[in-house]
Amino acid sequence: MAAPMEVALVTDAAGPLSNCSVWELHSGSALPGYRGGNSGARGLALLGGEHLLGAQLGKGYISVWELQRKDQLQQKIICPGLVTCLTASPNGLYILAGIAESIYLWEVSSGNLLAILNRHYQDLTCLCFTDDSSQFLSGGKDCLVLVWNLYSTLQVEHSQIPEPRHVWSRHSLPVTDLCCGFGGPLARAATASLDQTVKLWEISSGELLLSVLFDVGIMAVTLDLSEYHMFCGGMDGSIFQVDLCAWPVQRDRAFHSERENGKIFKGHRNQVTCLSVSTDGSLLLSGSHDETVRLWDIQSKQCLRTVNHKGPVTNAFITLAPANMFNPDSKPGVPLPKFSKHLHGTESSEDQGAEGVTLRLGLHQQGAGESYLEKADRLYSQMCSTREKNLMGDQEQLKIQVTELEDEVSTLRKINKNLFDFSARIITKSAK
Repeated sequence: MAAPMEVALVTDAAGPLSNCSVWELHSGSALPGYRGGNSGARGLALLGGEHLLGAQLGKGYISVWELQRKDQLQQKIICPGLVTCLTASPNGLYILAGIAESIYLWEVSSGNLLAILNRHYQDLTCLCFTDDSSQFLSGGKDCLVLVWNLYSTLQVEHSQIPEPRHVWSRHSLPVTDLCCGFGGPLARAATASLDQTVKLWEISSGELLLSVLFDVGIMAVTLDLSEYHMFCGGMDGSIFQVDLCAWPVQRDRAFHSERENGKIFKGHRNQVTCLSVSTDGSLLLSGSHDETVRLWDIQSKQCLRTVNHKGPVTNAFITLAPANMFNPDSKPGVPLPKFSKHLHGTESSEDQGAEGVTLRLGLHQQGAGESYLEKADRLYSQMCSTREKNLMGDQEQLKIQVTELEDEVSTLRKINKNLFDFSARIITKSAK
């Protein structure tokens, strides 16, 4: 069985002839691309391994392609404003779009607009799901990063305002990029900002784990799959490699370019807009406003390949090619519905009558008990307290074992002394 193929998906702001170019990562061979419009920064996403989404630059809609039909748009999702960022849940069930300062949440199976979240004060810049689709993060020009629990958001009635799980306000200038590691609700997340810092957070507790200060503003950030390294793209075209396992461990760290020159990728002539690491952690893909995409060998910091574009690169990421990407006869398992422009539950009665049944998680529990988030927090507290009790119990058990071993050593010393005295008496008697 052949190994899965890794491909690079790249968009630029050049023009409508080719929206998204595709090429095989290791050989560099160009593959058929997707045509029609051009996608804005943080505006390209794979949906369920069957569709490609692209938020159109300067326009109020999202283009949708079937992966195997690269030359023809299947659908346009009309939005109430310009889409500044876009992402899809890894399980393929939900789509998130940032429109001005609001987050729009659609359900893919029905096309219903389930929620509009208005907790940011300025335009959104980036959105990101955790790998298990249970949490998502949003960053904006208001310097805030918000952590949301998806299922708690879906449980809230329309008359109530959903609350984020955490509000991270440690950045002092607009947030430019987000990246989530593996682990679902226990994952770590990296945030980049124009304030020249990149911060690493723990999603479960909301605690700040690391803050790295650079000489320039940071436009892009990503983690390798093992989370040993963090890569940060600067406004000057440099890419910085931060070792997360460096010793000694410091929460606040400064990256000195002169002292850590061996951990800088140099080649871009303008700001780096996007970064992505290959599955095996050996290759780094970067896109820049200098109209190039570069593929780097991480260990040697050498540029292996440079692909020229006709405009500033807006998106570039590495992904395992879905099976139907190169099979023209394949079709999506479920066709996409028409996506609603109005919040579900607020449409006219005629529109509601034309729609199917929508399942909202946990509505039968509202008002009758604790929410999903409250239950998760309670279980997390119980886990921590149990761990502390176990540690205390282990310490007591260790003390008992040490006491027993000390008694045994004392007994062995007495036996050894008695044997020595007995042997000495036998030897002295025989000598006489």
